[in-house]
Amino acid sequence: MSVITVGTMAFDAIETPFGKVDKIIGGSATYVAYAACNFVRDVKQISIVGYDFPEKEMKELQSRGVDTTGVVVVPDKKSFFWSGKYHIDMNSRDTLVTDLNVLADFNPVVPDSYQDAEFLMLGNLMPSIQLSVINQMKKRPKLIVMDTMNFWMDSALEELKEVLKKVDVLLVNDGEARQLSNEVSLVKAARSIMNMGPRFLIIKKGEHGALLFHENHVFFAPALPLEEVFDPTGAGDTFAGGFIGHLAKTKDISFDNMKTAIIVGSAMASFCVEKFGPDRLKEITREDIEARLDEFVQLVNFDIDLV
Repeated sequence: MSVITVGTMAFDAIETPFGKVDKIIGGSATYVAYAACNFVRDVKQISIVGYDFPEKEMKELQSRGVDTTGVVVVPDKKSFFWSGKYHIDMNSRDTLVTDLNVLADFNPVVPDSYQDAEFLMLGNLMPSIQLSVINQMKKRPKLIVMDTMNFWMDSALEELKEVLKKVDVLLVNDGEARQLSNEVSLVKAARSIMNMGPRFLIIKKGEHGALLFHENHVFFAPALPLEEVFDPTGAGDTFAGGFIGHLAKTKDISFDNMKTAIIVGSAMASFCVEKFGPDRLKEITREDIEARLDEFVQLVNFDIDLV
């Protein structure tokens, strides 16, 4: 099963209480691809980069089965650049610099060789771009997963609602779920958002785990307690890559299998935060992933004696 991932490939400058890096590879599509390629060897990338994006990084992705046919290289402009500083709790951050550069001209084209993909992961982009990709698919993918953020709720709400009508799974954090639905209760928020179109809703709660909603069903997945968190920047995108990678590998999009997919996504995200950028994701092996998944199983498994 192949997965199309649409998003940014970029440079980040990050400062956290644990350290600082001035320029490192980032971008939503980058993290999704590094996570998903552990489960499927046919990840099809759609993105845009400038002349400064390292060829070494492109080859690294290609060596893992990532097809970069859909990545446009603009020879006379720089890649997208973002800089941010995290607060002591690592859940909040200040954006210091956002240089769109090539992203200002991003008009993705789905190559003919991508048209047979059965899974589509839409990274956090302008809703009109997300809709354009969906409309270019000659055959609707088996599953369309979409990420978004509060910025688009503020600036492009009507366009966002149009995309929501066409996707199967929406990924947002708890604050974004409340903003989109105008509900304080996450259960009420989930019901309201699913009425907008998505059949499944994942509400991410950072270090407090994630909630999966479908019809009247709710599943809670904890986050693994970690001794050190160096960089949470790509954690959400890595979660999405692990989530859709597992679904594509198993070819099962049932609610029960999505429960497992959320645990897989959480496990991948727990690796991501252990180093700056995607460096930790480049190191992990299948054995590492299985061991981390076992930690999650132990985290939620308990014995009880009834008295």
